[in-house]
Amino acid sequence: MSEKREAPSPDGSLDLQADCASCFGLCCVALPFAASADFAVDKPAGKPCTNLGTDFRCGIHTRLREEGFPGCTVFDCFGAGQKVSQITFGGQDWRAAPHTARQMFEVFPVMRQLHELLRYVTEALALPPARPVHAELRRALKDIDRLTHGTAESLAELDVPALRHEVNALLLRTSELVRAAVPGRRRNHRGADLIGARLKGADLRGANLRGAYLVAADLSQADLRTADVIGADFRDADLSGADLTGSIFLTQPQLNAAKGDAATKLPPALSRPAHW
Repeated sequence: MSEKREAPSPDGSLDLQADCASCFGLCCVALPFAASADFAVDKPAGKPCTNLGTDFRCGIHTRLREEGFPGCTVFDCFGAGQKVSQITFGGQDWRAAPHTARQMFEVFPVMRQLHELLRYVTEALALPPARPVHAELRRALKDIDRLTHGTAESLAELDVPALRHEVNALLLRTSELVRAAVPGRRRNHRGADLIGARLKGADLRGANLRGAYLVAADLSQADLRTADVIGADFRDADLSGADLTGSIFLTQPQLNAAKGDAATKLPPALSRPAHW
């Protein structure tokens, strides 16, 4: 449901951009959500959202925030939806073939995690300072891509946490190599609770912000160049005037969850959210 702006893989062989036209609305059915500031209503896993049309498209896509569904605007399947729809299940949709529904909905979250890993590994391979681990990253990319082409049964049985742990070790080494080039002291806020933190104008170049909670934090005019922001929670964070060029593992959903303005500097592969 998010913008389709993610950078392509270096060799062009991987499709890591969401293509809703080739998907059977899987994110609108397979995943659950609860009534909150992010979603206007409750919806259990496996039940179609009331806004999902017969054409598998969202009926309020252009008005999601206004209609009380901002949570949908910060979700990205990284191309997993069309992979499951068109490759794993060969273009057979869950409405026309109800017997596929349960398995398709089980496989989608697994595929989504695999595609997210592919997206991060792809970015790591494009970072020159990470050359010492490029060979391992290429092997990981090949292995993960092979898994995405497995059967529905093999995908459902996949030990995703173990795979993420293995790949994360490579991504962490990548991060350390890239951030080592940043002069001076580099802040370590890995997993830190920075909810509502006042970080206006902060020098966060080369900082470790992996998994940090930056909800509603004031990061206006902060320097986040070469900061590792993988998994950082930017919901309602103020990025007005902040410099995010060169930030490591920054994704479009993270930007969509934040607040910013025309002065916010972004990596070239990402787009300025419409609500900014």
